[in-house]
Amino acid sequence: MEADAAQKKRGVLFDVDGTLIDSSYFHALAWWQAFRREGLDIEMSAIHRRVGMGGDKLIQSLIPDCPRDMQEDLKSAHGAVFSTFWPTLRAFDSARDLLAACSDAGLAVGLASSAQDRDLEVSRHILDAGSSIDAWTSSNDADESKPAPDILEACLEKLGLNPEDVVFVGDAVWDVKAGAAIGVPVVALTCGGISEAELREAGAAEVYDNPRHLLEHLESSIIGKLAAGTLNP
Repeated sequence: MEADAAQKKRGVLFDVDGTLIDSSYFHALAWWQAFRREGLDIEMSAIHRRVGMGGDKLIQSLIPDCPRDMQEDLKSAHGAVFSTFWPTLRAFDSARDLLAACSDAGLAVGLASSAQDRDLEVSRHILDAGSSIDAWTSSNDADESKPAPDILEACLEKLGLNPEDVVFVGDAVWDVKAGAAIGVPVVALTCGGISEAELREAGAAEVYDNPRHLLEHLESSIIGKLAAGTLNP
């Protein structure tokens, strides 16, 4: 159940994997093992570049002619392998504090995640952010995965906000593209393994190293300006 954010007029949406939870490389490894189970030799680096896409698009970009039944087998295998890493997953330093600081600044906080429900439940438990989170999404809330903006739109709907009311924080080029598709500025973090240059080239408004780095500069960031009502549309 999502918390009530009705009185908050502005907000921040957060991607989860690679942004708040240190999981991007575990996802890459899980996909690599899934491909290997199907006899497919895909380079790990090629997989990592695509982490943050929806699983369907990740598969299609690496294996354009992949049969539908194999796609489903790959997604199931990825989920099964990734679940073995749950005990290893950790939140990035200051991730919980960043969420709390945004909430304390009067901003609604949404987790715009396209993870499977069970993976998101694990991530929320790891974050342990309690009432700092006003709404969240999972893969069930979007018809089309990133870089399509469906998951952002779903989170906006749950928060009762419009694109001009929010900033999105993510770690992947696909996050930046999803935000751009609906006019939401994106603060990008490099802790998911994508370089500042790539994120800026994709259109990120600001780039920080990780949640702690963003928290240290929160007041001067576009999130701070949004909270103060001074962010230019």
